[in-house]
Amino acid sequence: MLGTYKHFFANFAQWSFFGSIVGLVVGSTTTFLLKTNDYLGNVRLQSDWLILLLPFGGIIIGYLYMNYGKVYLNHTYHDTSELNNLVIDAVHGTKKVPVRMGPIVYIGTFITVLLGGSTGREGAAVQMGGSVATAVINFFKVNKLDSKILMMSGISAGFGAAFGAPITGVVFGMEMASIGKLRLEAMVPCLTASFVGHYVTTACWGHQHEEFTIQSIPELSLILFFKVLVLSVIFSLISVLYCQLRHGIQNFSETFFKKNHMKRAFFGGIVLVALTFMIGSQDYNGRGIEMLEQSFIEEIPPFSFLAKLIFTAISLGSGFVGGEAIPLFFIGATLGNALHTFVDLPLSFLAALGLISVFSAGTNTPLSAFLLAMEMFNGKGLEYFFVACLISFLFSGHHGLWPAQKIYEPKSRLYKLPRGETIENVEKKTT
Repeated sequence: MLGTYKHFFANFAQWSFFGSIVGLVVGSTTTFLLKTNDYLGNVRLQSDWLILLLPFGGIIIGYLYMNYGKVYLNHTYHDTSELNNLVIDAVHGTKKVPVRMGPIVYIGTFITVLLGGSTGREGAAVQMGGSVATAVINFFKVNKLDSKILMMSGISAGFGAAFGAPITGVVFGMEMASIGKLRLEAMVPCLTASFVGHYVTTACWGHQHEEFTIQSIPELSLILFFKVLVLSVIFSLISVLYCQLRHGIQNFSETFFKKNHMKRAFFGGIVLVALTFMIGSQDYNGRGIEMLEQSFIEEIPPFSFLAKLIFTAISLGSGFVGGEAIPLFFIGATLGNALHTFVDLPLSFLAALGLISVFSAGTNTPLSAFLLAMEMFNGKGLEYFFVACLISFLFSGHHGLWPAQKIYEPKSRLYKLPRGETIENVEKKTT
């Protein structure tokens, strides 16, 4: 019995140590990412002409990935342009995240943000988390089984630090890679990495995260729950539309340009510049955080969600770099804002419901989405967000942002899917 406890505490100490290292490094690098992106975003807003350089920025990003992003490790090909999908494959043990992935994605994200690509930034934090986890694995010669767990802690550190949501970060690291399976054995390193990463970003470096406030929560009633259910279905379908359009553009551009990332991004940049001039506004370039915050306060143009959906799908589908969570927040919140005309519910409540529902459906992480709602909105509307996260997750089917996600348990027995299939394979079989 004493030997068992010694082994337990030795493992606990080891995972806490590894998680702390990952959290410390990722928290610091994420702060650099956040502050630099905020600065570059402000530069872009003050210099509208920078949008004209977007196609040429695409060439630089494509060049980086084509010449420095492809790595052969252990006789296996690893392409860092697969972004979060490569991190997911590393969690499953089929591929590895090269250490160079973090710096490359940071440079690509900075270029995208400065020149007006429509993306977020948290994807870069998660990929840096994977890169840092790989460095720790290599340095301490961690075995293959434990490497998968450590990779999850990198995801947790990146998410917790990027969003100021450490509790969500813990679960997101364990939930992101698989549908229907939660790797609880990774709890200790994910918890340590997420909380250390968060406090390094906020307490040590003093970064202030954006805040979204729900002005009022409607009273509980059966009619209201029915409304939330219907709205959640609508939000989930919009999420599916985005994911399918984004993957469709990527598949088309890769086929048409024969996987030449420079040509893909250059052409995508031209399309984005043309759309920007057609609309006559840069509200849908960059993160769009100003309009996202505005959607919680007052009515905005009703088709803003559709414009952001198209801009982001083209940006990421053609090879630009950045996160997809903030764009999902934008799409969901602005759609909720638009539905305020037809649904008699508080504006900020609808925006919050859309933000969380679209995120839950797109990422296939309902537990993380619910916890994010609790952290982001200070526990308000617990019952509604719980229902919204589950319903949007179920009705989005087996679609999502990351084709590499594995389906260990189908969302319903009606689908009759074999275990271990990826979203990519399921979508191919159903088309």
